[in-house]
Amino acid sequence: MKIVIATRNSHKAAELKRLLAPLGEEVVSLDELDPRGEIPEVEETGETLEENAFLKARAIAKTTGLAALSDDTGLEVEALDGAPGVYSARYAGENCSYEDNVNKLLRELSSVPPHRREASFKTVAAFVDGDVELSAEGAVEGSITEKPEGFGGFGYDPVFSVEDMKKTYAQLSDEEKNRISHRGKAVRSLVEKLRQKSIIAETLPTIQETPL
Repeated sequence: MKIVIATRNSHKAAELKRLLAPLGEEVVSLDELDPRGEIPEVEETGETLEENAFLKARAIAKTTGLAALSDDTGLEVEALDGAPGVYSARYAGENCSYEDNVNKLLRELSSVPPHRREASFKTVAAFVDGDVELSAEGAVEGSITEKPEGFGGFGYDPVFSVEDMKKTYAQLSDEEKNRISHRGKAVRSLVEKLRQKSIIAETLPTIQETPL
């Protein structure tokens, strides 16, 4: 089976490819499949992470004729009543950078003390292949730091501190992050559903999801 990752976000595509590598299936990013950018971006008009994940997977599956896997991720901050949530990728406005989003988040929380900066990262991963549609969710609890820490990852990783680990995502290696991350949990759960329905023959190896 050939699976296309329905995103042009190079960081997200690389992370998803690493998570799916043990399957033994051919997995390609949208940029690899369509290097000239002829397939348009799918507008995220859904009101939930699941709606957006399926919007992207359905559109790319229909356009390419291949199985498509997509995800949508939201950072939910308790002190901000769950914001930025479904708008996490464009929290600071359309065409904003990762840094823009992080800076806005830290400004919004500037008067919030450390013990009230609880947050959770949530991902919904969706798979579409013809009439087959499956999804799965993963979540990780943590808090927002007062300043960026670490140099790895992308997005909000430098300010999301994982509960009990005392490290931000950006301070973890790719392997460490994939073991415990919201996206890793969602993808592993989705792959298990695909295996149970015999859509794929293999599943990801068992990975201990405990603090390192």
